[in-house]
Amino acid sequence: MDIQFIRRLAELLEKSAIDEIEVVEGESKVRITRHAAPVAPQNVTYHAQPAPMPMPAAEAPQPPAPAPSPETAPPQGYMIKSPMVGTFYRASSPEAAPFVEEGSTVKAGQTLCIIEAMKLLNEIEADVSGKIIKVLASNGQPVEYGEPLFIIAPED
Repeated sequence: MDIQFIRRLAELLEKSAIDEIEVVEGESKVRITRHAAPVAPQNVTYHAQPAPMPMPAAEAPQPPAPAPSPETAPPQGYMIKSPMVGTFYRASSPEAAPFVEEGSTVKAGQTLCIIEAMKLLNEIEADVSGKIIKVLASNGQPVEYGEPLFIIAPED
């Protein structure tokens, strides 16, 4: 890995809401973590072995949120989340029809969307069979790791 690649990763981290990026390429590994204070490029570390994960800080307990009304409650079902940071695409090309629409029936293993990450197109597949209740991400928009993409009503 070259220093320019590491700098681009640091810039991506700085411009996004993510807190950590880790890239493994062969036996090389780089992890860049954002802390409360801005991280200067000289603080970027290169690890040959995995670094220990920092312990989360204790937070003050929050009062429980009021229960959402039935009209504003999010749809219930199985949530498909983004396995990576990247750009969300509903179709294989701008001219192509979307892989799925709200109301579509899908089978486990069926392609739901594509996430482009570092110039690689990654097909995201359904974990369960069922009906698409809601498409939560917008076409061509960035998505974060763990961000909900679809809600599926699993088959009984």
